[in-house]
Amino acid sequence: MTTPYEPDLPRTMKVRQKALRTGWTTGSCASAAAKAAAEALVSRAVQEVVEVALPSGRRVTFAVHSCLIRADRAEAVVIKDAGDDPDVTHGAHLTATVSWREEPGIELDGGVGVGIVTRPGLGLELGGPAINPVPRRMIEQAVGESVDLKARGVRVVISVPDGEKMARKTTNKRLGILGGISILGTTGIVRPFSTASWRASVEQAVAVMAAQGEKTLVLCTGGRTEKGAMRLLPQLPSVCFVEVGDFTGAALRRAVEHGITQVVFVGMAGKLTKLASGVLMTHYTRSQVDTELLAEITGAVGGSEDLARQVAEANTARHAYELWESEGLLGRAGRELCRRVAGVLERFAADEGPEPGPDAGARGPAAQVVLVDFTGQRMIAMYGRLAR
Repeated sequence: MTTPYEPDLPRTMKVRQKALRTGWTTGSCASAAAKAAAEALVSRAVQEVVEVALPSGRRVTFAVHSCLIRADRAEAVVIKDAGDDPDVTHGAHLTATVSWREEPGIELDGGVGVGIVTRPGLGLELGGPAINPVPRRMIEQAVGESVDLKARGVRVVISVPDGEKMARKTTNKRLGILGGISILGTTGIVRPFSTASWRASVEQAVAVMAAQGEKTLVLCTGGRTEKGAMRLLPQLPSVCFVEVGDFTGAALRRAVEHGITQVVFVGMAGKLTKLASGVLMTHYTRSQVDTELLAEITGAVGGSEDLARQVAEANTARHAYELWESEGLLGRAGRELCRRVAGVLERFAADEGPEPGPDAGARGPAAQVVLVDFTGQRMIAMYGRLAR
């Protein structure tokens, strides 16, 4: 005999998932390593743990993986823990070498494995290390807790063994960051599967492209569509291509801010259907494909009522795509889908732009849209004139 308290009764009971673990940015880890090295240089004692402040003011403690003291310098290593975020720098050895210098204040530089900035648009000095402004401030604050920087001067070099290898899995090269990773972070904390970090990288990529003087932005939904877009538009430099993911709206806002005149969107049927419906945050958990819209398109391009009904009842956009293809309507229906997406993108950009002035096109970029097949490599339909 069982009782209501025995756990085998509610067989369909949902099990609460374990919360994903947060982690630390490269900037936080670099600041911790820098403080440990600075403290070791001052005290001549090996450091095992160190406490630093995050931008929010919260103070956190890091374990120091290793600490070496020499006559003229000290070196400390903090290993990055990215939590449950799939971060290519998880496990990286953030290394700080601190030495004295004659002038008061801090001199910050990048060593092995930290990228060098070679293109404008990142808000960093050309030829300097790819250490972003917030991590710079964190490092200076952390070191300043061990050294009176008004009275004494130190040189801090941040390095990341294997950083150059890690950078191959990032977009750094396209952004003009060569030779290693970037020292990043605005909060000091890595949120698991962070959409904020992807959005920031999209916005940064648009800014870098604009700083090169380029006026055509190519937005691709993923890696496959990006490869296809590059083959379609070989005359454009790689900096023009941005893997936008679900952040089309954020990319368009930045395009308007930077005076981009032309946006090309390359995607598969599912993403284009969501955009045609006016949904610019297209993550699958936040929006669904509107098959009624696809049914409407079917009728608009001459499809039969029976085909429109089948499309309305389709399981996915891919299913609708296959129905169009089977009836010889894929080209026409695909072009109409692209036309509607272009209208949505242009209206959104116009709403984000300044009030209209004497110039007819002053309120935002023109949009061209390309539908590709499900390999991402073959163009199925297009609306608008592609940049040449």
